[in-house]
Amino acid sequence: MLPQSPALESTSADKPGVGTKRGVDARSQIRATGVQHGRGETSQTVTSDEKHHSARTASAGQAEDRGLATPYNIVVPNIAVPKRTAQHVFVLDKHGQPLQPCRPARARKLLADGRARVHRLVPFVIRLVDREVADSQVLGVEVGIAPGSKVTGVSVFTNNQGGREGLVSIEIGHRGQQIHKKMQQRANYRRRRRSANLRYRAPRFNNRTRPSGWLAPSLRHRVDSTMAMVARLRRWAPVTAIHQELVRFDMQKMQNPEISGVEYQQGELFGYEVREYLLEKWERKCAYCGATHTPLNIDHIRPRSSGGSNRVSNLTLACIPCNQSKSSNPVEEFLVNKPEVLKKILARAKAPLKDAAAVNSTRWALYQALKGSGLPVLVGSGGRTKWNRSRFGLAKSHTLDALCVGEVDAVAAVPKTILVAECMGRGSYSRTRTDKYGFPRLYLPRTKQVHGFATGDLVRAVIPKGKHAGVHVGRVAVRSRGWFRVGTVDCSWQHCTLLQRADGYEYERREEVPFPSRLQAGVPTAP
Repeated sequence: MLPQSPALESTSADKPGVGTKRGVDARSQIRATGVQHGRGETSQTVTSDEKHHSARTASAGQAEDRGLATPYNIVVPNIAVPKRTAQHVFVLDKHGQPLQPCRPARARKLLADGRARVHRLVPFVIRLVDREVADSQVLGVEVGIAPGSKVTGVSVFTNNQGGREGLVSIEIGHRGQQIHKKMQQRANYRRRRRSANLRYRAPRFNNRTRPSGWLAPSLRHRVDSTMAMVARLRRWAPVTAIHQELVRFDMQKMQNPEISGVEYQQGELFGYEVREYLLEKWERKCAYCGATHTPLNIDHIRPRSSGGSNRVSNLTLACIPCNQSKSSNPVEEFLVNKPEVLKKILARAKAPLKDAAAVNSTRWALYQALKGSGLPVLVGSGGRTKWNRSRFGLAKSHTLDALCVGEVDAVAAVPKTILVAECMGRGSYSRTRTDKYGFPRLYLPRTKQVHGFATGDLVRAVIPKGKHAGVHVGRVAVRSRGWFRVGTVDCSWQHCTLLQRADGYEYERREEVPFPSRLQAGVPTAP
């Protein structure tokens, strides 16, 4: 284990007079005799004086003042405020085996003394030159995962007597929507080529079978990208356990919060035909111009070409002129000069459920994939995660959800920044670019590397003179003629220096705001 300052290991994150001490005192306050802690219930009560200094969010406090129950009908105890710390640095021994992550100051000292080398730039990983894992004390870290449709939160933390200490927060941006759009585009190209100026060929999809556990490519990508990040973290850190939020959305209750009993078996169109339902819902007039006593067409509020569905909540009525004028444009663009009409239509339309359906479809596939890694996998419900965040006064974010998954006694520290890893893919096998009709437009070179660089590599360009003179760091887009683009600047390949090979992600850092309600209310937080 890398030497650490004893003061950093023993100093409490509490402020005087705020909450309780970390460790045994905090756990003894939460755990009471005869209480079901699996549901997060406690027998502690909070006085009006303690409310002002407690670590709850403003929304939880307002709910209690109104007489509303917090999640699981509990009373939030007085919990110590988590402190904010810098993102830790991954450490490897001289043979590439993971050691305990260290603080950035410690990493800078090791690099300055010549005891370490930079192994990777983003995420930042150093490799020691004079240490082996057998000579180090490795306590191990745990990984929390909060899956989502567009974004998945990953948190690397230690679990000790003081509670969980967040070391690294990563936010994975999925590209499932792009994959879905590309596959639809490819299917349209093939459909056109099959039918245009050719004899009829019957499609073959009716006689194909899918294996058990099959997922659509856009859903499989969400599982694969999360597992790829877990595999990387296992190479850089001594991971001992994984915590997954096994969330499930009740999509019928999302549409109708008052649904119960047999109503779950009766859909929205119970007792109606679709057209009659729409005529009654939109009062037999055009939703865009209000025209009556005219032929009305069924129109998609969100066009099918933009991912809209045939759900009745996405359908409305439009007269023929409005329907033709709107065409496949988003309703926000079509009604840009009619904000009141737009507000009325969006209020009647319901939120799409495709994100919730994606999470529900992939949760068990991700769980089985994590179990196949050989590490112990612990699961927690979405309600338990929300209750944990409410106890510690943390805001809603995917990375904070990942830090609060499962059974948590306390959260001692939260990273100040988030590493956002946006999935960009690794290019395409296709070397042909088509126009909007599917015909070849241009051909790409067969080799992806030009002068040793490939599109997506992280480079540093030092431009000596000209309009863009200076140092530019970013992902590079290569061209065959040797004139590259770094960010928004064009330069020669001779001015570029490779920093890191493309790995399919685009990285950026963003500040984590764990206590937005406190900052707005002016309540002091831990530094």
